[in-house]
Amino acid sequence: MSAKGYDGDIPQNYDRGLDSVLFLPYAEEAARRIAARAPQDVLEVAAGSGVATRALRDRLPSTAKLTATDISADMLNIARSKIGDGEQVRFEIVDACALPYLDASFDAIVGQFGYMFFPEKQKAMREAWRALRPNGRYALTVWDAEQYNPWASLCLEVLKGFFPENPPQWMREPVACAAIDPIKDNLLASGFENISVSVLKRARDIDALAFAHGIVFGSPVFDEIRERGGVEPETVMQAYAEALTRAVGRSMPMQAIMFEAQKPA
Repeated sequence: MSAKGYDGDIPQNYDRGLDSVLFLPYAEEAARRIAARAPQDVLEVAAGSGVATRALRDRLPSTAKLTATDISADMLNIARSKIGDGEQVRFEIVDACALPYLDASFDAIVGQFGYMFFPEKQKAMREAWRALRPNGRYALTVWDAEQYNPWASLCLEVLKGFFPENPPQWMREPVACAAIDPIKDNLLASGFENISVSVLKRARDIDALAFAHGIVFGSPVFDEIRERGGVEPETVMQAYAEALTRAVGRSMPMQAIMFEAQKPA
């Protein structure tokens, strides 16, 4: 895996523009479900800027240890700033497809919106299975299809308007894993059982311009626009914000899919 596209100013823009809107509702849901099992050793993969890290730390028992990992050092620096001294959170640069941990090291593993970008998806699941203790729980959340997530479909539409011959493609990746069966099959093939699937529909109030700034300046979309040239990122941002306002006003619907699976005893 590579951290390309998540360095420099991008992590800060991502955190400011997107975290509280896109990720916080699902982070809180995953943290609630995992904490209900009172795990003592929890691993978070693809922690990003730490929204789920903070939610997990708030919900887990005070004695529990939490390890937050990501491939981007700059993202982890943002995540680290959300955790106080003595809160028992360890931050490590780790590839989710090659976990550097011993077998049966964790009671639970959480992955929030990182799976879509893993180059070897089933390998990442097998690594999670290996690192879990017997009866350990794996919670994985991905975005549903773009028709349920106007923040993605509208951005794709705006980008295509500016670059009709060669539209930036990164925005397709977040909503590329909506099909349930392949993920279910990968979980089964990796050895997990007791799999449950939840479709989680939410709505969030947004500042369209701030959110558009987060997408355009806080993701690899920024580099894709720069590489193509001819249009300033600020122009794309403004057009995207206007499209969001026309389509959803101030309340934006979104939908994700959460998978929960258990390692056998």
